[in-house]
Amino acid sequence: MPKVVAILPARWGSTRFPGKPLHRIAGKPLIQHVWERCLRARTLDGVVIATDDMRIAEAAFDFGAEVALTSPRHQSGTDRVAEVARKMRGVTHVINVQGDEPMIDPRLVDRLARALLADSKIAMITAANVLAKDEPVDNPNAVKVVLDREGHALYFSRSVIPFDRDKSGTTRIHRHQGIYGYALPFLLQFVKWKPTMLEQTEKLEQLRALENGAKIRVLITKSTSVGIDTPEDAARWESTLNL
Repeated sequence: MPKVVAILPARWGSTRFPGKPLHRIAGKPLIQHVWERCLRARTLDGVVIATDDMRIAEAAFDFGAEVALTSPRHQSGTDRVAEVARKMRGVTHVINVQGDEPMIDPRLVDRLARALLADSKIAMITAANVLAKDEPVDNPNAVKVVLDREGHALYFSRSVIPFDRDKSGTTRIHRHQGIYGYALPFLLQFVKWKPTMLEQTEKLEQLRALENGAKIRVLITKSTSVGIDTPEDAARWESTLNL
């Protein structure tokens, strides 16, 4: 039987926001908000927090999460997710949910999981939404993605893509969301590949898959979950909760 788990990578040493997973928002650690929303997804067989830091692990144990301790040598959250998934019995598919997205939509998690289960040809899947008209298109932290006619990613960039040369104003800009689903064999292959030129240039790990010839299915969603990168982001998000 297929088995889908969500794994939430969480590390202490963020350059811009050390200790981010345990930053308290509305009385709870940030990572707890993400974990609780994933628990509301209906298609998952488990939700696991993956970390190499005992402070995060102990806090997660306290609020009832399943925790997997990982190597401190990982270069990315995907490496951490793969280490955990490799050891889990019976897992066939993995949803990698960023531990800094407290508004992740459980329905989106379900959509990714169901798409993976319904189509064995999908090795990797992610999501995007149409960039709001009032959101700056040149924000490098808002990663853009362009798609082919079948809904697969052609390219991801921190730059504006596609470029509206004639300024028609009719071009849709799609903002990539940092959630991924994998068939387990592909995930284990992905982390064996060395970082690629475009990946290192843009600092976008998903480009490694494209550079190695893989297809990435992209689901279009109305969800606009945004990651928290700085203490200022956390303060803004908490202020919206109190409105």
